[in-house]
Amino acid sequence: MALSRYQRFTRGEWARLRADTPLSLTEDDLTRFRGLNDQVSLDEVVEIYLPLSRLLNLHIGASQALHGAAATFLNTKVPKAPYLIGLAGSVAVGKSTAARIMRALLARWPNHPKVDLVATDGFLYPRRVLEERGILRRKGFPESYDLRALITFLSEVKAGQGELAVPVYSHLTYDIVPGQFQIVDRPDVLIVEGLNILQAGDRPAGPSQDVFASDFFDFTIYVDAEVGHVRQWYIERFFTLRKTVFQDPSSYFHRYADLTDNEAETVAAEIWRDVNEPNLLENILPTRERAHLILEKGPDHSVKHVRLRKL
Repeated sequence: MALSRYQRFTRGEWARLRADTPLSLTEDDLTRFRGLNDQVSLDEVVEIYLPLSRLLNLHIGASQALHGAAATFLNTKVPKAPYLIGLAGSVAVGKSTAARIMRALLARWPNHPKVDLVATDGFLYPRRVLEERGILRRKGFPESYDLRALITFLSEVKAGQGELAVPVYSHLTYDIVPGQFQIVDRPDVLIVEGLNILQAGDRPAGPSQDVFASDFFDFTIYVDAEVGHVRQWYIERFFTLRKTVFQDPSSYFHRYADLTDNEAETVAAEIWRDVNEPNLLENILPTRERAHLILEKGPDHSVKHVRLRKL
């Protein structure tokens, strides 16, 4: 039998690791956290996300203790570095929902009450720049992000700098919102959610090495599902958007609002085939085995197994 870097848990086995961690979310909370067509239930929060919040709380506590020990040894009062969690996965796999649930649960632990959440969408180049470079159809691919700005932000967060401004991205206009920023001010924990944040690239030999976003994370999570299932969820989400957001005349995708069901399915399938699936197979999926923990989803969008990397 081939050796694995991970220990794999069934949903029931993982749920037992919750111990006595209390459920602090309500159904109303969950309604606000759910993404389009993501049917995560309170049962899933109890069985999957509460054990995960307990594990992360233990890791965060150990990190804080280590930082305190180093400060004592050095006789310094350097501001403690925020604990950074990276969360990756495909379009339409449920990353944003998972990130919002994790943020809410982690903020309820007493030793790290300030938890922020940043999506890497804010570090996409403005639509104008993508159009000028001829890569608008590759939005979400690594080259569509201002990686220098992302790395600078993560570096400054880890250094304990305050009041950092993150550009705001609008899914309505499909663009960065001019003059609007999310302010990140020395959180205890920062969750960074995005498609390609686990990439490390090809590091050259020798003393000069590039720095990647993945270098800054203390713990990383990958939300996983079979490609065929994610494709179906993407198409279902497209149908929901056609009846909601796309109806807004200011939506970049307003031209899709009046498509018939057959036309909508054709367009969604083409976008998936030409853009999202290649990005998943070429850039996102290859980073899965770099994650500390993998949430494996079944066809109904619920987590069936959890894989935790062995120490």
